[in-house]
Amino acid sequence: MTMQTKGAKAAHLEKLAAKMTEIDTRPNDGHLLGMQGQVEEALDHLMRSMFPYHFGKARARFVETEKRTYELMRAFDALEQTLELVIKTPDEATEITYDLIDSLPDILEVLKTDIQAGYEGDPAATSPDEFIITYPSFYAIAVYRIAHRLHELGVPMIPRLMTEQAHQITGIDIHPGAKIGSYFFIDHGTGVVIGETTTIGDHVKIYQHVTLGAKSFDLAEDGTPVKGIKRHPDIGNNVVIYSGATILGGDTVIGDDCVVGGNVWLTHSLKPGETITTKPCGQELTEGRREVEGSK
Repeated sequence: MTMQTKGAKAAHLEKLAAKMTEIDTRPNDGHLLGMQGQVEEALDHLMRSMFPYHFGKARARFVETEKRTYELMRAFDALEQTLELVIKTPDEATEITYDLIDSLPDILEVLKTDIQAGYEGDPAATSPDEFIITYPSFYAIAVYRIAHRLHELGVPMIPRLMTEQAHQITGIDIHPGAKIGSYFFIDHGTGVVIGETTTIGDHVKIYQHVTLGAKSFDLAEDGTPVKGIKRHPDIGNNVVIYSGATILGGDTVIGDDCVVGGNVWLTHSLKPGETITTKPCGQELTEGRREVEGSK
């Protein structure tokens, strides 16, 4: 390539860059740029502090208490620095960091129930350790529970960054605003979506490609969706939702002990104990069971 050709290329690219600069893509909150790396670091140390035997390359170098203390110190510092980007005062950021760190024992207790639900809910799981290390749903649920606590504390942006990181790794999308009870298990998990205002009771099992979403959006006068309203379904206790099911709407309530079959499209409520499935081809309806044609 000649110098003349290089010069022509540079001039062309400079002209193109100037044209692109005219299209304003500057962030509204420039101080938030680069925060993803800090959130990733904080999550890494939080997971190592709760599960020192399962996460982290250096887990064998310390006895358990020393390991936890080290990871908690690193997690505290990373989280505090990240919170200072979105919280008005450093003192408030420190207070929220303490609140999250102090919540870890409670989060860990709930995660133990999720581990039990996963191990007992899948015959393929040979041990709780296998579930922790190899099941993507465990990481997604663990990150959700951390992010949900920060969401409860009114922290902007960071909870979404946390659950979106888990989404990218696992294919499971859980909004930090959702409220999920104990003994929660997602089997396989790819393509699961749980919306912001969803509530889920205890002992609920969900399979892959399940959507708990919004049926429609109320619009403001300017045509934009109204925020802060109930848009996603409520799921009771002891419910099983099989793969491909879609349950939509803020007024949709799935009662306790219900079973939602695979590929069902559901926009109405179910009474406790009800089962709904797609109608098997050539098979008569079963008494006590609601069937739907196809996937309507």
